[in-house]
Amino acid sequence: MKTTLRLKAVLFLVFACMFTSAAFAQMTTAPKKAPKVVASPRDSVSFVINGATITINYGSPSVKDRQIWGKLVPYDTVWRTGANEATRFTSTKDILVAGKVLPAGTYGFFAIPGKNSWAIIFNSVDKQWGAFKYDASKDVLRVGAIPEKTNKHERLLYTIDANGINLIWDEVKIPVSIK
Repeated sequence: MKTTLRLKAVLFLVFACMFTSAAFAQMTTAPKKAPKVVASPRDSVSFVINGATITINYGSPSVKDRQIWGKLVPYDTVWRTGANEATRFTSTKDILVAGKVLPAGTYGFFAIPGKNSWAIIFNSVDKQWGAFKYDASKDVLRVGAIPEKTNKHERLLYTIDANGINLIWDEVKIPVSIK
């Protein structure tokens, strides 16, 4: 009887080792998945202007051989100034945007592009998907901006310097002064 019990224990141990080896072999030989490429990755930029830290957090889409202005991004329609979630603009202190006061805080950053002029919008709703639920009654500040021609940029880019912010995409640059 002791021999039968020992034989069962040895067989159990052998089967356990075989099963464990097979399981580990599957784990180590399984092909690794490539990291998912995000079409419009989130990005952010920060800079200090007159003691106020300005941060812009945005989705950065690519041109991808598309006509951007007037087609993908229609003229005279509210745009989220990025991709996916609406762009967020944060200032740690009150600032002057194009000569108008914007209180410290975080805002949804929108625009209404036009061929010759744009409306830049700071909206009190900072977390929303796109501009689908954009509500103009929640605008805190609107200022005008004049588009400029620039070198082609495949990805949407924001820059901030001592003069203010720049939205740059395709062959268009939108400068907005901040003091």
